[in-house]
Amino acid sequence: MGSRMTDHLADLGPVIPAGRHHAWLLEARELLRLAVPMAATQLAQMVILATDTIMLGHFSNRALAAAALGNTIYFMCWLLGSGLPMAVSPVIAHVQGAHIAGPRRASRANNSTGALAPKQRDQREVRIAVRMGLWSVALISLPLLAVLIFTRPILTALGQEPMLASDAAIFMSGLAWGLPFAMAFQVLRSFSTALSRAVPPLVVMGAAVLWNAGFDYALIFGHFGFPKMGLYGAGLASASSNIFSFVAMLAVCLAVPALKRYRILHRLWQWHRQSFAELFRLGLPIGITMVFEVALFNGAALAMGVIGLSSLAAHQIAITIPSLTFMIPLGIGLAATVRVGMAAGAGDAIAARRAGFTAIGMAALFMCCAALVLLLWPREIASLWLPDIPENADVLALAVSFLAVAAAFQLVDGIQVAASMSLRGLKDARGPMWLAGASYWLAGAPMCLILAFPLGLKGFGIWLGLAFGLLIAAATLTTRFAILSKKPL
Repeated sequence: MGSRMTDHLADLGPVIPAGRHHAWLLEARELLRLAVPMAATQLAQMVILATDTIMLGHFSNRALAAAALGNTIYFMCWLLGSGLPMAVSPVIAHVQGAHIAGPRRASRANNSTGALAPKQRDQREVRIAVRMGLWSVALISLPLLAVLIFTRPILTALGQEPMLASDAAIFMSGLAWGLPFAMAFQVLRSFSTALSRAVPPLVVMGAAVLWNAGFDYALIFGHFGFPKMGLYGAGLASASSNIFSFVAMLAVCLAVPALKRYRILHRLWQWHRQSFAELFRLGLPIGITMVFEVALFNGAALAMGVIGLSSLAAHQIAITIPSLTFMIPLGIGLAATVRVGMAAGAGDAIAARRAGFTAIGMAALFMCCAALVLLLWPREIASLWLPDIPENADVLALAVSFLAVAAAFQLVDGIQVAASMSLRGLKDARGPMWLAGASYWLAGAPMCLILAFPLGLKGFGIWLGLAFGLLIAAATLTTRFAILSKKPL
């Protein structure tokens, strides 16, 4: 197999030469070029969430609690809906890879279709993928918005205090309208990054951070001539930042020459069944996979609440740190989707395998460094969230013990996300969905409960169970990538 394959991924940009002895280092350079702005974009999204939390905390504790409940429902809907927009990236990466595979392949494909020149056909295929991504957002937004309308009865059915559920519904009445625009932004972001243009989404998201902070301040507290709207204003500010992000990213796509030439709004009303079916086939499992993982961690928080308030508080502190460090391997994984997808589209299994394992190795290396920091300074890190005073001693002691487990699962968490997204670059989404479901809910969740309650380890046992689920996910997903990347493409 290897003797018949050429290093087509070398043609992708500033460039991996045909000689193989530096190929792994050069692949790492190209991955970093994409991964750094992608990870920074993810961190910017977390800054928006942190801004909402800080400002609502200054408004009232009750408003903060209600927004946290509302965001739980919103985030689950966003996860389900974002799978299809995220599928745009590997689809476009495959088109790009096919384009760089060489004039002979492009000419052969063109002769078989008897239609457009290769460059025109590639642009048309990319444009259709973006168009169907936007169509998918329009279609899936309707049922998701319907779910958000029932925020109050959903939270009441989950046993939440009725008044708090009502406040969360007020927050959601402003926030919900931003959901379609948040998913549409994801489509345009996938389009830009799949073309190796990762900086424009970062710039847009940086501007959105400022937009959100300004409107939070204005609408929550009633500054700059705006009425004081509290929770509803916080939701409205976040929705407006989502609308701003989409409009700004659309403007970028229509203005930047490298993106403008694809004319993504051309014939926007035209349906393309085959492209939509491919997005649906990839996107739905991607969304479900993310729900599997997030639901496990949300379930862990609920179990902590059963154990006690100190365990829950310590859990909230300890889980924040891995959530931040996770953004780096997530950015590497997003870049791996593009690099593996381009190589797979070019029919080059050698380059696809190298891109995937380079991403896995880079994610593992970073997470080892993060683990070392958590092991060396756990109490100092926890004290950033909670003052180190006698009244907080119990919570801090629990947080330190949880961070020790977090240090242990940093490595496998980085590996599993890089492997999962490398598989996504191979357009393999259904297999990872089943592996994630089994890892988190047939292995991780039962282990959490067994260690926490029958064996009496309480919160520490829940964290050991989380680590076990991530370990199984990392092992199975990496094995699947190793097997699939050996097959001819």
